[in-house]
Amino acid sequence: MTTETATEEAKGTISFADPQWDSIRVHNHIAQFILENGYDYDTETKSGSTAATFTDFTQGNIDVTMEVWPNNYRDAFEEAKKAGDIDVLKTNFTGQQGFFVPTYVIEGDKERGIEPIAPDLESVDDLPDYQDIFEDPEDPEKGRIIGGYSEAEASEITMKKVKVYGLDETYNHFTPGTEGALSASFVRAYENKEPWVGYYWTPTALATKYDMTMLEEPDYDEETWNDNFGTKFPPDDVYVSVYKDFEEKYPDAMKFLEQYKTSTDLTGEALVYMDDNDASAEEAAKWWVEEHEDVWAEWVPDDVAQKVQDAY
Repeated sequence: MTTETATEEAKGTISFADPQWDSIRVHNHIAQFILENGYDYDTETKSGSTAATFTDFTQGNIDVTMEVWPNNYRDAFEEAKKAGDIDVLKTNFTGQQGFFVPTYVIEGDKERGIEPIAPDLESVDDLPDYQDIFEDPEDPEKGRIIGGYSEAEASEITMKKVKVYGLDETYNHFTPGTEGALSASFVRAYENKEPWVGYYWTPTALATKYDMTMLEEPDYDEETWNDNFGTKFPPDDVYVSVYKDFEEKYPDAMKFLEQYKTSTDLTGEALVYMDDNDASAEEAAKWWVEEHEDVWAEWVPDDVAQKVQDAY
C-alpha cells in the first residue's frame, strides 16, 4: 500500500510491525487503508519474528504495532513502557491463549457421527489419562502436544508449560515450523475426525469457524507465571501501540490510532473472510472497511471518513 506524491513525501512514511500472523496483518492493512486514503500518508510494513519486530519497535525502527501481546514478552514490554520508549494506546481486542482440543473429543458430534472419546477431559491435569488417544505418530509410547510455532514466543512458553505440568513424562512437545503448519495440523485432524491437542489462540479464522474447547489450567498467578509459566496465560488485552515520538511526527494519525478499537468477533470475521475466499490480508482489510463503516467511521473526522469511502 504505497503511493508517491509530494504531499505524502512531506507528511512522511508510517511503518507498521509485521510479526507474520494473520490478524495483525489485517489490522495493519485496515489502518494503512485509512491512513493512506483518509490522511494522505505513505505507509510500509517491516516483517520479522515476534521478538525481532518488537525490538525494532522499541528502538524506533518501526512506528506502529497494531497488536502488542504483552504476555508473550512481558519483561521487554514492561521495560519499554518504563523507559518511555513506547506509548500504549487502546486495547484493540482481548484474546485468549491456551491448550485446545476439538470439542468433539469431549462431547462427540452426532451430526458428524463422532462419539466422545475423552468425556472427562477438562484440564491439562487430565491429559496423562488420555496419552493413547493423542498418540505421537513418531513415538507411539507417548502422546503428542502441538506447541507454539517456531519463532513465536509461545513456542518457548508451551515447551516450559509441558515440563512444569509434568506432561513431558507422557507427552512429547512438537513445534510446528509456521503458523500455517500449526493450523493445518488442527484442520487435518478435524476433517479426519481425529483427536488433537495443542496450543492455539483467539482471534483466528480457525477458532472462529471450528468448535474448540480450551483446557483448564491453574488460575493465573503473576509470581508463578514469571517463574515458570505454570498457570493460565494472563488476560490478553492486545494493544495498539506507537513509538514515543509518533505523536510529534504524525499528530493527526495519532488521534486516529487513539480511537482504534475492534473485538475478537470483528477480527475473526476478517480472518474467516480470508479463509473462505482465499483472500490476502489486504483484500480482507478492504472488505472489512467496507463492511464495518459504522465502526471505523467513529474513529475519524467526517471529512476523513468521506475520503476513505471514496476510495472503495
